[in-house]
Amino acid sequence: MTTIHHKQLLQEHVSMEFSSSTTHVQTFSQTTKIVGEEVVTSKSSSTVEFFSLVTRSSDIPPGESVPEFVEKPHPVTASEGDKAMFRARVQGNPKPNISWKRESGIPIKESAKMFYDSINKEHVLKLEPLTSDDSDNYKCIASNDHADAIYTVSLLVTEGQEKMDFKKMLKKRAPPAPKKKQKKGIGEKEMLEILSKVPKKDFEKVCMEYGFTDFRGLLKKLKEMKKVEVETIRILKPLEDIQTKIDTTVVFDCIMELKDPNVKMIWMKGNEPLRIQYSLGKYDVKQMGTKHMLVITNVNMNDADTYSLVVGDKRMTAELTVLDEPLKFLGEMKPGKVTERQTAVFEIRLSKKVPNFVWKFNGKELKRDEKYEITVSEDGLTHTLKIKDARLSDAGEFSAEVGDLVQKAQLTIDRIPIKFVRTLKNVRVKERSRACLECELTSKDVTLHWKKDGQLLERSTKYSMSHEGKRAELVIEDALLSDSGEYTVVAMQDGDPTEYYSTAIVTVEERLATVKSGMSDVHAATGSPAELCVVLNDEKVEGVWLKDGKEITDLPGVQIVKQGAVHKIIFPNMGPEHEGKYTFRAKGAESEASVFIADPPTIDPSMLEALAAHPVTVKVGHTANIKVPFRAKPLPKVTWYKDGVEVTEEERVSMERGEDQALLTILNCVREDSGLVLLKLKNDHGTATASLHLSVLDRPKPPQGRVEFLELSGSCVHMKWKAPKDNGGRPVTQFIVERRMVGKKSWIKIGEVDSKFTKFSTNKIEEGKAYQFRILAVNSEGVSDPLETDEVFAGNPIEPPGLASQPQVTDVTKEAMTITWNAPTQDGGAPVLGYIVERRKKGSSLWVPVNKDPIQDTKCTVDGLLEDTEYEFRVIAVNKAGPGQPSMASNSVVAKDPVKPPGLVQGLHVSDSSNSSISLAWREPAEGDPPSGYILEMRAEDTKEWSKCTKIPISGTCYTVGGLTERQKYFFRIRAVNEAGVGEPVELDEGVRAMPPPAAPKFDLSARLKSHMVVRAGTALCIHAAFSGSPPPNVIWQKDGIPTKGRETITKSKNHSQFLINSTKRSDSGVYRILLQNEFGEASYDIHVRVTDFPRPPTNLQLFEEVPNTVTLTWNHSPDVQEDSEAHYVILKRDASTATWFTAADHVFSNKYTVTGLLPGRKYYFRVVARNEIGDSDPLDSKDTWHVNKDKSEWGPGGGDSGVWVIPPGWQG
Repeated sequence: MTTIHHKQLLQEHVSMEFSSSTTHVQTFSQTTKIVGEEVVTSKSSSTVEFFSLVTRSSDIPPGESVPEFVEKPHPVTASEGDKAMFRARVQGNPKPNISWKRESGIPIKESAKMFYDSINKEHVLKLEPLTSDDSDNYKCIASNDHADAIYTVSLLVTEGQEKMDFKKMLKKRAPPAPKKKQKKGIGEKEMLEILSKVPKKDFEKVCMEYGFTDFRGLLKKLKEMKKVEVETIRILKPLEDIQTKIDTTVVFDCIMELKDPNVKMIWMKGNEPLRIQYSLGKYDVKQMGTKHMLVITNVNMNDADTYSLVVGDKRMTAELTVLDEPLKFLGEMKPGKVTERQTAVFEIRLSKKVPNFVWKFNGKELKRDEKYEITVSEDGLTHTLKIKDARLSDAGEFSAEVGDLVQKAQLTIDRIPIKFVRTLKNVRVKERSRACLECELTSKDVTLHWKKDGQLLERSTKYSMSHEGKRAELVIEDALLSDSGEYTVVAMQDGDPTEYYSTAIVTVEERLATVKSGMSDVHAATGSPAELCVVLNDEKVEGVWLKDGKEITDLPGVQIVKQGAVHKIIFPNMGPEHEGKYTFRAKGAESEASVFIADPPTIDPSMLEALAAHPVTVKVGHTANIKVPFRAKPLPKVTWYKDGVEVTEEERVSMERGEDQALLTILNCVREDSGLVLLKLKNDHGTATASLHLSVLDRPKPPQGRVEFLELSGSCVHMKWKAPKDNGGRPVTQFIVERRMVGKKSWIKIGEVDSKFTKFSTNKIEEGKAYQFRILAVNSEGVSDPLETDEVFAGNPIEPPGLASQPQVTDVTKEAMTITWNAPTQDGGAPVLGYIVERRKKGSSLWVPVNKDPIQDTKCTVDGLLEDTEYEFRVIAVNKAGPGQPSMASNSVVAKDPVKPPGLVQGLHVSDSSNSSISLAWREPAEGDPPSGYILEMRAEDTKEWSKCTKIPISGTCYTVGGLTERQKYFFRIRAVNEAGVGEPVELDEGVRAMPPPAAPKFDLSARLKSHMVVRAGTALCIHAAFSGSPPPNVIWQKDGIPTKGRETITKSKNHSQFLINSTKRSDSGVYRILLQNEFGEASYDIHVRVTDFPRPPTNLQLFEEVPNTVTLTWNHSPDVQEDSEAHYVILKRDASTATWFTAADHVFSNKYTVTGLLPGRKYYFRVVARNEIGDSDPLDSKDTWHVNKDKSEWGPGGGDSGVWVIPPGWQG
């Protein structure tokens, strides 16, 4: 009899609360053991499964969990001496610690093993061998920080002997005893338990032995008990015994109806539960409706055993018998035939696996090696033998043997056909050449024969035959035209009657030569060796040499040589007689070339010495003829150089080249023609040069430099000078000194000076007179031009005057200017006789005198100027000693009519401004000449000093002044400027502040400022607002028209403000307004904020039936659904037999809903959830199931006598 004790402590898991439950399931059975006449009742077995969860904390952080048994341990019943294993797989975060204990408190015996199976990820307790003391309840404890999960199962150890047969036990009599003891009295419950284990035919006897006389009453109660059991589990088809063969698939199946679909079912093999998920496909459990199946694949002898299905407290058992088949060959082994070098294969299949299978060849057992590959299929039935690289020696009898069974087959080896890897190729050769035929075969063990046009060839001096390895060759020496024909090589091998052959055609052609390398022209110096060479393509061809079309038979100094295919004609000592055109002719070939004498230019050494030692001298105006003889072939290129510069032909210069000389002619020679003359002769074979000096004689040049007066007084004039730079080619012999008085034309010779001296003194003067002197140089060719002095005064020494003052320029027009200056402070000892005025264009270095005669005044008008040209002026003072040093140059002045200064600037005003800059604009003056620029000045409000805004005048009519202090007031004024000067200033009417132009506040809507915001409670509310305004506006934040204060954080800047609440509440919902104000206006913007959260759940769920086969749900509204127009309810249902919820309705806005589509005879749970845009509320579940009866007259929750009745509104019962 089975009793179920269920004790449950349940806390509903709502929101963050945790549930804890404890369940006990125990099964008790009693048996009776008879020993002689005495009846002893004992409790022989107890099956226990017990789970409990002890929590430590009610608040479990997200991501963590309590320990949970993924794979639970199972109760074990085993015999003494066997083993018991408990397996458990757990999960949890933090990772649980696992321990094992006995419920009785007795320590687990030392021989037990507790370990972690890393492959299956299971914790294992293994007890072996079992004794009766091991019977107990064992606890698997999984612990972490949040809870202890304890799963308790029982271990029942039975006696080792087989179960007693009650029928035999009842027939057995105990030995006689003096006094018979009565069986101990038992209750009706125990008696029913005993009868359930006894065959029906023994019921009455057992009842009598235990003192029960109401035999029929017990049978009736026993039937009712079995009826209850049948109603729980009804077996329609039990498991059946199965006989099968090895390597088949069997299926144990049974058909049963289960009252409780969640009842636990376990498949067992012997006393061990089958671990289906870890069998790697060996076992599989399937269910098709009420049919339950166990599938066993690849059956072997180890699978023979008793298989059971335990369902609740019932157990069905069946035997699996595996039959062993007799050993035999499945088919005949076929003879084999392969070609040499191939792999031969024999294969045979047996009816079952055997360990003693062997292969033999000609009676000798074979072993696996490089020659023989022996394999067995995965199922162990098919045996294969492979003979690799089969040879003739492998031909014979192969046999497969296992015990007395033998299968034989013959292996035949065919020879590999001979193949030509390289066949004979057709050959084409020249007459008297060597012809070669060769081939390569696949085998070297062959016999070869050669044939020509079908006739067998024998080895001779003409035919040489070779055979090395797989290569064969036939060589025909000194082939003739008659050797042309068809040649064949015939190959044969032992054991193969087939002849294998290859054929090729040999063609012998008439020999004709061609020039492989022809001759080229030769240039050789007289007396040097030379040769001509021709290379033919055939060394067996002869040829002849011809000179100028005639065959050479007897030419002195010539050698003709032949070296194979190379033909030469050699000239050991080249001479003029060897020049000419040479031809080489052979059969089918010809080559031509010419031989030339090639001598480099040479000049007689004695001629070179004479030219170097004796210069060529000629007088000015005469003709110079320079002639140089030479020898060269071919004629060289003639180039003349004078002082390193190449001479070219011109009016006075001509050049000629003869067969043996070069001539240079210079007409009307001048002194500059003197110098080093170089002649260069060059041809392809060399170069020669000759140098000489050409001297053209002339009178000397004048003495050098300005005459320096060492003394100039009334009684003596002492002077000195420098010798001429060029003496004319002849030495200067003397100097002649002459003088004349100023104003006279005639010169008077006053002395001669030897060429060794360049000084002269004379007293032939009159004091106070002005004189001029000149000096002339004399050589053998004549007298030089004179060196004249300036006018000098005989008397006291007078110096030139000092510097005049810097000239000033006035009265400027486009054609003339007036220059004024002051006289020099030093006159040099003599009155200033006048002034020389010079001018130049600016940038030029050339000064041009304005006047020819000295100007007596210190003022001068300069005309003839170019308009718009810039000029500079300087003044030089002059006295008796001569002109002084020039004055400092005047300032540059442009020649143009006078320019008027500009007038007043018009329309000065402010065009723009910012915090650091002010922009101004204006118009050009209406009066005066156009300005070249503008000078803009400013001053701050707190100073009176004006400062320029730019270092140089402003070119345009607008300017932005930067770097200003924010909101500082500044004053500005401006003046126009041009070349004539600076105009009068114009000042701005009033000061200007450095700030943007005044503007009313305005929001920047491009910054994506939102008008509506939905925020989840507990998160941050952050509102960003961008705006503009000048001056920057004052920012005020309001909520529902009242300035905010309290938990918010407000940041402000010139054009931005932020409103922040770090953690919002529902009370933060409302209309937020940002108000901007400055002195030029104000602006505002409203943001509608709604702070929401997961909705609060509805309450008070009621179920009743208004329409048959439907259920109507009513509940109290969630406060959040009434306040939120977007919130609604979701209705869910689930069948009591499943754990899955299905949506019955969505977007329900009222607090009442009727669910339809319910199936009669089913029980349902219902759930109501409030939903908004944040998420779902905690569910409101019906406490009991709603039963839809098949009989429409019955209705109500639970559908039975348990549960709570829910009375629909208005029901009067």
